[in-house]
Amino acid sequence: MTEALDRIAAALERMAPAPAPAPDFAAAPAFVWHTDPDRLDPVAEVARVDLALILGVDRARDTLLSNTRAFAAGLPANNALLWGARGMGKSSLVKAVHAEVRAEGAGGLVLVELSREDLPSVTRLLRHLRDAAGHRFILFCDDLSFSHDDQHYKSLKAVLDGGIEGRPANVVFYATSNRRHLMPRDMIENERSTAISPSEAVEEKVSLSDRFGLWLGFHPCTQDDYLAMIRGYCDAHGLAVDDATLRAEAIEWQATRGARSGRVAWQFFLDLAARHGVRLTGPSA
Repeated sequence: MTEALDRIAAALERMAPAPAPAPDFAAAPAFVWHTDPDRLDPVAEVARVDLALILGVDRARDTLLSNTRAFAAGLPANNALLWGARGMGKSSLVKAVHAEVRAEGAGGLVLVELSREDLPSVTRLLRHLRDAAGHRFILFCDDLSFSHDDQHYKSLKAVLDGGIEGRPANVVFYATSNRRHLMPRDMIENERSTAISPSEAVEEKVSLSDRFGLWLGFHPCTQDDYLAMIRGYCDAHGLAVDDATLRAEAIEWQATRGARSGRVAWQFFLDLAARHGVRLTGPSA
């Protein structure tokens, strides 16, 4: 009987191995959270652009930078939701602000990326982060949104509200989304029109965005901002091209894409750099 129980216990351990211990958070500036099994994988070099190259979002940049500096210094700080137009640098801003504050001397500030699909495991992740003395964490979830039957939003409340334990004092949560209320507008209107109690049908999910202390909106950029972004990339990477040529080619590229954004500006610059034989270096390459 004892031998059979030992075999069963061994089999269960193989199916669900013990979670890996917390890593040495001083070993890397950023980590990615994975499950099955739980682990935090270090990221030695974060793919990012310099903060100075993120243009057209000055208010959002300054607000997030100020909030992050306060958090790194042990002062009160808000969770932040960066929402709005695609390709306008929401996730780039989070990574650039993290790098900027670390460069200012906050070496214990660590970026931890959490995917939306892994939100149900966030309580386990917070246990690792809560016990990490000497470090402060930006918990980052990119492209956050929910469908009408999605229950992941309930797990997010553990980060924003913290339950009985409260959110760890050394953790702040930054998320990006194309949607202001984390749900499509047509879904909100549909549930309001068909529910027995319309005001309650979407209140729980919509109110989730209210739990973010900072709402930072990102809107489509102007043509001047679009051209300034490209010129900034050229100057940063040593690509010499005259203004008239740059303007004409950049506007033509924008027209073929049918859109104008920071992402389109970067894609044009990559094409331009390739045509001029310029090799890019660094984490943004």
